[in-house]
Amino acid sequence: MVPRHVMRCLAGCVAAIGVLLLAPAIRADDLFPDALVRFTDDPKQPVFTGAGPGHWDARIRERGWILREGNEYRMWYTGLEHDGSPLLKLGYARSPDGIHWTRYERNPIYSEHWVEDMMVVRHNGTYYMFAEGKDDQAQLLTSTDGIIWQRAGQLDVRQANGTPIEPGPYGTPTAWWEDDVWHLFYERRDLGIWLATSKDLRTWTNVRDEPVIPLGPDAYDSEQVALNQIIKHGGRYYAYYHGAGAPQPDTKKRLWCTCVAASTDRIHWQKYARNPLFPLTENKSSGILVHDGQRFVLYTMHDEVRRHVPVP
Repeated sequence: MVPRHVMRCLAGCVAAIGVLLLAPAIRADDLFPDALVRFTDDPKQPVFTGAGPGHWDARIRERGWILREGNEYRMWYTGLEHDGSPLLKLGYARSPDGIHWTRYERNPIYSEHWVEDMMVVRHNGTYYMFAEGKDDQAQLLTSTDGIIWQRAGQLDVRQANGTPIEPGPYGTPTAWWEDDVWHLFYERRDLGIWLATSKDLRTWTNVRDEPVIPLGPDAYDSEQVALNQIIKHGGRYYAYYHGAGAPQPDTKKRLWCTCVAASTDRIHWQKYARNPLFPLTENKSSGILVHDGQRFVLYTMHDEVRRHVPVP
């Protein structure tokens, strides 16, 4: 019997070869422009952290979300009191410059259900929040102002033939809306990133039942992957995701890293040859790209928010 880790490696290699065969011959520097992949630490670090002992958000964790609307930056984040907290709650903060943040005076803004690892899409005057619930079950919340949220419930994700996906976690939901269709990228046990679509936000059907972004084949994302954000730039799609390889031999912990992949159709992806964007030892994940009006800046958000500016 072939060991499981060998099978996963082979699957990743085959998928990667398939992507390369399908992709046109484009120079890496053209496919991944510096403005999207070359960042360095802003000296003002970190720009946001947990509030410390005694607060409902003593710690923050996993992916939060930052939107720039007009001259204001808006951040949604997950707060918890301590490891093993019975409920992870939703917090909110504002900033005039993306560096100095003020917590909302009525935080937490949502505490009826477990909310973490969220992202927000504003569409036709409504804010849609795709988030993990308890046990990594993907869910949807909606709001008209980004502060008062209503829970729509768990996402109903189906296989390509219409039958429900097998029970288990399906988390880090990331949505993209285009051509009257919602696209949902999600992970299952961090063993790959799948894509499902919907026209009504109720039923989501897999485009295919295999991951569109598999593990590996390189070591930095050979064990786990999860998608954070999709952007469109220069006619191509860019997926900012985090990956992890084998646990560190001294601490037995996995170090997460921020990575990028590109696609022309949202199904076939080519990973950036110089992934990860930061050294593996820095353990930076949950990367979110934000345009400040002149350039892209990159935030990493676990377990503190750090800001990264373009390399001069």
